[in-house]
Amino acid sequence: MLKSLTVSNYALIENIEVSFPRGLIIITGETGAGKSILMGAISLLFGAKADLTILKERDKNCVVEAVFSDFGQNEELILRRIISPSGKSRSFLNDEPVSLNDLKELSYSLVDIHAQHQHLLLADSGFQLSVLDAYAGNESLLGRYKECFDKVSGLEKELKELEERVRKEKSQEEFNRFQYNRLVEASLKEGELEELEEEFKVLSNAEEIQNSLLSAAELISPSAEEKSLIQSLKEAQGLLERIAENYKSVQEFCDRLESSRLELIDMEDDLRRRGERMTVSPEKLSSLEDRINLIYKLMSIHQVKSMKDLIEIRTQLENSLQVTENISQELEKVRAELSASSAELKELASELHERRILHCKEFTQEITAEVRSLEMPYAVFVVDIEERDEFNCFGKDNILYSFSANKNIEPRQLSKIASGGEISRIMLCLKSVLAKRRNMPAMILDEVDSGVSGSIADKMGDLIAELSKKMQIFAITHLPQIASKGNTHLLVFKEIDEKNTTKTKIKEITGEKRVLELARMLSGSETGEAAIANARELLGRNLMNNNK
Repeated sequence: MLKSLTVSNYALIENIEVSFPRGLIIITGETGAGKSILMGAISLLFGAKADLTILKERDKNCVVEAVFSDFGQNEELILRRIISPSGKSRSFLNDEPVSLNDLKELSYSLVDIHAQHQHLLLADSGFQLSVLDAYAGNESLLGRYKECFDKVSGLEKELKELEERVRKEKSQEEFNRFQYNRLVEASLKEGELEELEEEFKVLSNAEEIQNSLLSAAELISPSAEEKSLIQSLKEAQGLLERIAENYKSVQEFCDRLESSRLELIDMEDDLRRRGERMTVSPEKLSSLEDRINLIYKLMSIHQVKSMKDLIEIRTQLENSLQVTENISQELEKVRAELSASSAELKELASELHERRILHCKEFTQEITAEVRSLEMPYAVFVVDIEERDEFNCFGKDNILYSFSANKNIEPRQLSKIASGGEISRIMLCLKSVLAKRRNMPAMILDEVDSGVSGSIADKMGDLIAELSKKMQIFAITHLPQIASKGNTHLLVFKEIDEKNTTKTKIKEITGEKRVLELARMLSGSETGEAAIANARELLGRNLMNNNK
């Protein structure tokens, strides 16, 4: 149950702190007094969207805190939400930071809030399904279904994106593979072009090079009887060696001549061998030219200027083809996963459908019985369930609530034929039946009695009072018939302080003050003796019933 509520700096509320007992807690006040502000603060605590307009004083934090007792093993839960002047929101559970989603999830097990105009939801198929699911205890199954539905939706989106990528990649794959294969067949090697061009220069000038090599060798050591450079160096060395005994410093020149002579011998031999090996090959020259032209052609096609860049493009094409292959494999994997998840989704949807059908008859009988107790003795409430082909977040079912308040009148779509008062009664009956099923510790009814009056209001009050024996009920009402049935009566009112600032406050009223409030609700601002007497009688009768 909700044990206490503290609100500060919220709208017209400067600071209020109120404790709540068990049973039926009535909240009344004149129009505009701030009852809706109180509801807004509680909704804020459970994750409602906040903006800076809620701050009474723009330079202070807004704080809403609630204490729930008898939760679990006699534990207390303290929920707090803080809105700072910067707009930042922080939420806490027992002083530990939590997300807004955590608070929203927790609220489902703590309190059921019926806000004003929620009866409009009766026209919404999703709401209608959620009511039946709550009655049937489908929360866990529906949670599994929604998890699977989200997974299938995500896989379908992923599959669509992958198929689009594959389509785009496939349109380029054939061309990329052709380009890649041509580069692979070219067997490109870094530095190869420079080597080919050097070899091409040599073969292009092979005859001239050969002649020059052999001529140079001939000049060093002629094959004819002419004296060669080598022979002349040998003779010069001999002349110097003869004087070396008497002129020792000349020995250095002898050594240098010998070294030069040996070097010339090697050089002559090398030049001659190179010249003799040099061949003129038009076939080889043509092959080199073709290879060089191929490389330059590939460089031109791919708009690069070096073999290194060409090899890099080959690597990029290889990677691109591998990516296409990987995407195709991923596509098949997602298809298989989607197929398995879709089969699971179908099974869960069928199970939901079967459970809804199973509990539908009992659900309609209970609602019909409750509605008939509220001065609609011939009321008929019908739920039609149709299984569709398409999946949505609720399954495959389409649901329709139909209603008839009069004898021998065929039930028709609820949202089209029921009056405002009838809708209010039906909504209260739905809340009553669900509350009994779900063992909700607390419920807040914000003007669930809209559009009713007189004896109907009295019977709605009886239903609410009976419900309050099983759970804590907060009833925000304008009807004295309902207000008189409460165990506790809280009055919301406005007060102007010494700074001429309007503030919303709340206080418990008892005794004569409660009688006067009921009289005001009966007759308006003018509370005559008749209204007071009527209020006293109404309150006395209900207090007597409460004590039975």
